[in-house]
Amino acid sequence: MFQIRKALNYISKYIFDNNCLNQSKINTDTYYYLRETYNLKSQMAQSCMKTVIAKYKTNKSNGHDFNLVQFKNLEYDLVWNRDYSLTKNIFSINSLHGRLKIPYETKGMEKYFDGSYSFGTAKLIYKFNKYFLHIPMTKDYPQTIPFEINKIVGIDLGINFLATTFDSYGKTTFYNGRNIKAKRGHYKILRKQLQECGSKSAKRRIKSIGSRENRYVNDISHTITKALVDKYGANTLFVLEDLTNVRTATEKVNINNRYVSVSWSFYQFKQLLEYKAQMNNSMLIVVNPKYTSQTCPKCGHTEKANRDKKKHIFKCKNCNYQSNDDRIGAINLWRKGLEYIESNSKEHSE
Repeated sequence: MFQIRKALNYISKYIFDNNCLNQSKINTDTYYYLRETYNLKSQMAQSCMKTVIAKYKTNKSNGHDFNLVQFKNLEYDLVWNRDYSLTKNIFSINSLHGRLKIPYETKGMEKYFDGSYSFGTAKLIYKFNKYFLHIPMTKDYPQTIPFEINKIVGIDLGINFLATTFDSYGKTTFYNGRNIKAKRGHYKILRKQLQECGSKSAKRRIKSIGSRENRYVNDISHTITKALVDKYGANTLFVLEDLTNVRTATEKVNINNRYVSVSWSFYQFKQLLEYKAQMNNSMLIVVNPKYTSQTCPKCGHTEKANRDKKKHIFKCKNCNYQSNDDRIGAINLWRKGLEYIESNSKEHSE
């Protein structure tokens, strides 16, 4: 893993110096050097190139400047059936001195080894004086046929309420986010104080806080999505807003809420709910969020003035219908789910 880290940084410097992300060119110019200098196996050298290229492309897609990427942690990407394999309770991993074969246990994880899951590129990391192997697994689930769906749940995502749902039974549920908002605000202030300090220990502390905050957000997202799937069971259509560009819409967010708004992973929430729904014979769709919080669900009147964002109140200027603005968003998403079912039922009947 020390040799892998050296190789990763060598390739990274090559990419930065030559402004090149073409794998064929990188392979031609670095392959034999990696083999001879770091004693890497052929597949190891190829994996290192892919890892570094992927990191630069990720930075580019996230809008970061083209800067030198440095690999400080001990990590090793393992390609399934090349760098590692799992057969007959033996974990086989490629090393500089041949393959290591280690017995492993499947207790509590038997379902992942029943042949229905496919294994992807794993990552071996070294933390807390231990080795951890992270293996991504995928499984195809048949998508629920639209006309079999018997429940629709509209889900409005936000900050004060992480999720507000409206279902086919006419029931509204609020998942409060005020405590989470306060905690993330605390992390933000603490991070700012440490940045002003600027010492090495402060930088380590900032990194530790970031990891803790990410784990916290992941846990909350998992908890809420699991609760939703468990509550409504099979044959449910979950409807979310398409919040793809929420991170770029900071000018529309109050400056005090901006950090929480753009750092909360709405996309991750959608991914978690989507795969959990598929595992439970349900499905998820995303719809255009335009006017979902401005349209009256009672009379259909749409006007920006209907919604008071500061007070979180929706009051229709036409019929005076009044409710919580997040609830209105969830109701309108539920209606869009109903329209989706009706349009698909017509197509199926034709």
